[in-house]
Amino acid sequence: MFVQIQVNTDHNIHGGEGLATYVTTELASSLSRFDRWLTRVEVHFSEDAAGRSEDKRCVIEARPAGAQPVAVTHHAGSVDDAYSGAALKLEKVLDTKYSRAHDHKGGESIRHMPADEDELN
Repeated sequence: MFVQIQVNTDHNIHGGEGLATYVTTELASSLSRFDRWLTRVEVHFSEDAAGRSEDKRCVIEARPAGAQPVAVTHHAGSVDDAYSGAALKLEKVLDTKYSRAHDHKGGESIRHMPADEDELN
């Protein structure tokens, strides 16, 4: 399944098409193992006008098919750091929600394995 990735910036963030291409390529690669669950991912970059050192913000919202969206936010001093932090948070959240829930340690749960008749007697 192909995941649609959309990148949005406010008027204070510069990067244009280069930033969008970078983020789209990186997210497509890092989230490829979640392709069967996700339909769309939106990335929002903004700059807080508060004058703090960590004034760049990246919000990434992943939309799973048939489920509520999952969103993470990361603040940093640069757009790259804000994106990297948010991307790591999203991977952890999705990993917990999907990979670990469906593929526990790469094998089937013992609860779903048939019982051996010899061991029961």
